[in-house]
Amino acid sequence: MNSSDFDFVSGLLKRRAGIQLTTDKTYLLESRLAPLARKEGLASIEDLLQVVRSRRDERLISQIVDVMTTNETFFFRDKTPFELMKEVALPDLSSQRKPRIRIWCAACSTGQEPYSLAMMLEDNPVLTKGAAVEIVATDISPRVLEKAKSGLYSQFEVQRGLPIQMMMKHFKQKDDLWQISDKIRSMVTFREHNLMDQPTMFGKFDVVFIRNVLIYFDQPTKSQVLDRVSSVMNPGGYMLLGAAETVIGISKKFEAVKERRGLYQAVGGANKSGIRAA
Repeated sequence: MNSSDFDFVSGLLKRRAGIQLTTDKTYLLESRLAPLARKEGLASIEDLLQVVRSRRDERLISQIVDVMTTNETFFFRDKTPFELMKEVALPDLSSQRKPRIRIWCAACSTGQEPYSLAMMLEDNPVLTKGAAVEIVATDISPRVLEKAKSGLYSQFEVQRGLPIQMMMKHFKQKDDLWQISDKIRSMVTFREHNLMDQPTMFGKFDVVFIRNVLIYFDQPTKSQVLDRVSSVMNPGGYMLLGAAETVIGISKKFEAVKERRGLYQAVGGANKSGIRAA
């Protein structure tokens, strides 16, 4: 791939999805765009990009963004955020006697994260003390959202991070795949959303999972995304980031919860759990 084509695609990804692509990722572009070119009946990546340049084909642009979006995920990924929900966020929120607790899973990919939360809540009703829970899960990719909505996963996918007891309780085998129960599926609403856009149409949230996505953005984009997240959070609401992510030096809209790595609170609300922010 020549430098002109790289600059064109990297600029497209930056504008459309906020993804910051450096030249050392040229191999990644080539490995993901070559199959797309073949699927479109084109001889090369260069031909694919020529079609996009000449026609400004929105369908092809969306597909390029889709294939370049990383969709690595698995059930109960990293465990720590789910422990933080059990030990800090949910006890605090339920102590406020909220009639409803709203959770947003941003960049949810194929749905393992929101379904993990749904299973955890279903198996531990005491965590919410009777409050209704609404989980909204969003992603930029219609392709991965369709898979998430179906709740169908391979043997490999259900074995990644999912305890066997939960697998047997919440899944049923369907041919060569495993499908999550209707009850768990009904607890999650999937919506298409680009983090470059305002999320105000989804209402306000008490918890936001936005994990392992900020690492793909440059500093200004991270700040803008966190501002958007802050705008839809209730005061004192909780945000969970990935282990390699932080708000320090990026946003003043959140403060870290002391000794709870990866957990942040929206500025403007008191922490009723007794654990003060650092």
